[in-house]
Amino acid sequence: MSKVIKQMEMDTLKTTFKEVRDMVLLSITGLNSITDNQVRLSLRKKGIRLQVVKNSLTRRVFADMGMNIAKGWEGPTTLAWGGSSVAELSKEISPLLKKYEKNFQVKSAVADGEELTFEQALKRPTRADAIGRVLNLTLSPARRLASQILGPASQVAGQIKSLKDRKEPEGATPTTEPAPA
Repeated sequence: MSKVIKQMEMDTLKTTFKEVRDMVLLSITGLNSITDNQVRLSLRKKGIRLQVVKNSLTRRVFADMGMNIAKGWEGPTTLAWGGSSVAELSKEISPLLKKYEKNFQVKSAVADGEELTFEQALKRPTRADAIGRVLNLTLSPARRLASQILGPASQVAGQIKSLKDRKEPEGATPTTEPAPA
């Protein structure tokens, strides 16, 4: 392959993966064309793309982009990317690993440009989970303050209600204070 063609392929990889920071490196072998197409279509519906890449060129491109991925560059490599996070991507790929266990093998995962194992990627929170946790942590002091303010007020309101609901003993006249003159 000439230097010009290699450079063109590297430029294409740079434009394709310019904004991608979360991905899974796979080895997909032995799928027939119909099954391969079905897998790609099902993942595409979920916003996940697959691309077979040349290891040496892709490793150079990722190194230029600041992603140092050491593992997974032996044998055929297919990159999977898409979804809102590496956790969501991993959770979508996980059923395929079980269904096509002879054909799919995970090499590595990448989150925010840093390499990690597939198991770690599965345990990470999805983007929606992370936002929910942050919001919960942000709102918890306000909830605690509101409960501390409302707690004594509800006690006083309960005491006033019990005084109001208390029946006067029979034969007793209601005590009313004369109005000051």
